[in-house]
This record gives sequence, C-alpha cells and structure tokens, in this order.
Amino acid sequence: MTSSILRDPVAAEAVDIAQRLIRIDTSNFGDGSGPGERKAAELVAELLTEVGYEPTIVESAERRTSVLLRIPGTEPTAPALVVHGHTDVVPANASDWTIPPFAGEIRDGMLWGRGAVDMKDMLGMMLAVVRDMRRSDWRPRRDIVLAVFADEEAGGRFGAHWVVDNHPEIFEGATDAISEVGGYSVTVNGRRVYLLQTAEKALRWMRLEAEGTAGHGSLVNGDNAITRIAGAVARIGAHEWPLHLTSTVRTLLDGVADLTGLRYDPEDRESIMPLVRALGPSSAFVEATLATGSNPTQLGGGYKANVIPGAASAAVDMRVIPGDEEAAMATIKGLAGPGVEISPINYDIGLEVPFEGDFVDAMVASIVREDPEAIVLPYMLSAGTDNKALSRLGIRGYGFTPLRLPEQLDFAGLFHGVDERVPVDAMAFGVRALANLMRHA
Repeated sequence: MTSSILRDPVAAEAVDIAQRLIRIDTSNFGDGSGPGERKAAELVAELLTEVGYEPTIVESAERRTSVLLRIPGTEPTAPALVVHGHTDVVPANASDWTIPPFAGEIRDGMLWGRGAVDMKDMLGMMLAVVRDMRRSDWRPRRDIVLAVFADEEAGGRFGAHWVVDNHPEIFEGATDAISEVGGYSVTVNGRRVYLLQTAEKALRWMRLEAEGTAGHGSLVNGDNAITRIAGAVARIGAHEWPLHLTSTVRTLLDGVADLTGLRYDPEDRESIMPLVRALGPSSAFVEATLATGSNPTQLGGGYKANVIPGAASAAVDMRVIPGDEEAAMATIKGLAGPGVEISPINYDIGLEVPFEGDFVDAMVASIVREDPEAIVLPYMLSAGTDNKALSRLGIRGYGFTPLRLPEQLDFAGLFHGVDERVPVDAMAFGVRALANLMRHA
C-alpha cells in the first residue's frame, strides 16, 4: 500500500475490507447460476460481530444472502437512516483485464477489481465507519439501519425487494436512505462539483415475441417471424424519445449553466448538450437522463439457415423518466407493431425526491466539511438502485457514496467496465464524509 492516505486507520480498514470483498467472486448472471452472495455476507457479518454487533443474516434462496443490522442512536425518537449496499457484481471476463478482476490489487494508488466502484468500495467505507463507531464508542444521532443486500444487479428480487417483503420491521421509523452512484465529484470549469443522486429512472426490461409460419427458406413467406421481430427491434432502437427534463435535471443544468456561463433552451437538445459535455466523463450518465431511452439487447430465433422458424424473440432495456411509464409503454407497443407480444422480464418504478430539506443539508454539509470549496448539485441516475425497493416503505432514497475524484478519471465508464478501479484516497475522503453524516444527520 503506497498511498500516504492509508495512514488513517479507518480509511486503511475500508480499503482492506473492500479488497477482501472483491476477492470473493459474487458474479450475478441474473439466472441463478452464479456463486451467490453467501460468502461475502458471511464476511460482512463476521466483521460486524467481531466488534460487538449482532447482525442478522437472512436468505431468500440458497446462497442469496443479505445482512441486516440496526444501530441505536442517541435520539430514539428521531427517524432512522438506512445505509445500504449490495455485494453482488456483474460478471467479468478476466482475459479483458489488465489485472485479474477478483485479485483486489492496489496499483498506482488505485484499488482494482470487479466491484471496486459498484459497490464494494462503499461497503468497505460503510463497514469501516460502523466498526470505528463501535470501537471508539461514539453513537449516531439517529438509528442507523445497515443493510447489505443480495441481487441488486438483477433487480433485487432475491435481495432488497425480498427483505422489504419479509423483514420490513428492520426499517421501522426510517425516512431516508443512502446508497450508491452519487456524491462523487466531477470538475466543471475548474470547480469541483459533487453530484448527489436524487432521482433514478424507471426500469422496463421486456421480452418481445413474434410468431409466424414456419417453412422452407427457399419459398415466398409473407408471415416470417424473424422479419416481424427484426422490424420491431429496428423501430424501437431507432426511436428518438422526446426531451423531458425533470426538476432534478433542470436544477443540475441550471447549476452547470451558472458555473460555465452557458445558456440553454430546455426544449432544444442541441443547446443542452454543451452543458452536458461540461460535466466531462459523467456526461454519459447525464445525457441519458434527458429523455426516456430504449435499447434492444437480445435477438434470437431459428435453428438452421434454410428454415424459416415459427417464432422469434428479442429483449429490450427501456429506462423511463419517472412518471412517464404508462406513456412510454404505449409508445413501445406502437413501435413493436401488430403480431408482437410484449411481456415483462423485470419492471420497477422510477424515483425522484426533492433536493432540499434537513437531510439533504446534512449530506451537503458532510462533503463541505471535507472540501470547503465544493459545490453540490442533484442529478438523476439513468440506471437504478435498491432505493426502489425501500421506497415501497415510504423511505426517501439518495445516491451518496462520497468520493473526491481526480479530474481525468472516467468514473462513469468504470461502472460495469473493464479494469474497474477506484482511488484509495477517494475512499479515505468517503470514510470521513460518511462519518460526518452519521454523526450529524
């Protein structure tokens, strides 16, 4: 470990925990074929038990394991805060990586490995802070519900959603939650801006199926399932969805406009794009939140080159601006056309919460204590988090994994990417900011 920041024992422990978690392969293929999360959950429970906590381990199915813990605060009547993360990761092809994806190595001041940013870094930070809390005998103001879920990468049906359905009592009295994909810094016109996630798109993963008349490939066939499904996929993939700027996105763009001196027309995509590009590597995240989007992701049918099959199928990943779900589905059905049936693979809600209030003020303050020149702006996540499940209990969810990042790092590109890595000094910043929040929120 070469980074001087690791002289901070809590930060060093956060990095060590994240390394240990990365070295446990928790790849989630979405079909139940992966190793599951049990080994990682057992490590989390061991780390909590070691310092005197009594966590609860729960399983929704074999090896699909989550860990829950409630830490009492000094003000029992204050609403509880949920601090949550997930141990599963998307798969990684080792041959594509510079460093083996499950080695958990530190090189050039960075922690490398699958899950380094999504989201075993945050788990390391969370666990290091609550372990320090116990050892140093300091208590949060409000109860902290620590939840480490399975299955987030496949929609949370074996993780957060299952826990909400089967163990809602652990979240009693909670009003706010923090988790991944927010609180990290970007540089805009020379200023460090921390993007606090206050919204996320709705999820619509869907299966498209078409039937036709099977036959010999040499004959005329006006009822070809492949032609029908291919047309649907082409129309959906080429569709340009209209702009819909929510309050969150408008506030972000207004903030970037103030920092850059650029102006924009909220009904003109071309005038918005210079503001989006000013966000540097995170521009891809933000561009995807200007409108609903739909991407065909799978296409299949047939078994031989000279045989017209009787059926064909495709999959589409649609991410919808919160509140537009019904209209978006109507559009998809129109684009798919007659003879194409649509069924859900995984549907989940969109979220948007106000960028205001005492808890938002506390998150902003926790960053500013560590970076006095910081500017904090809200943004919408184009993907989703386990905050969707918690929202069913009336809990407001935010993306808050605080990281002070180097300007040149393509952080957005590291999510689910090859050579995933996070600076260890960014994790040290996050440990301090999380501790600030838990002490004062």
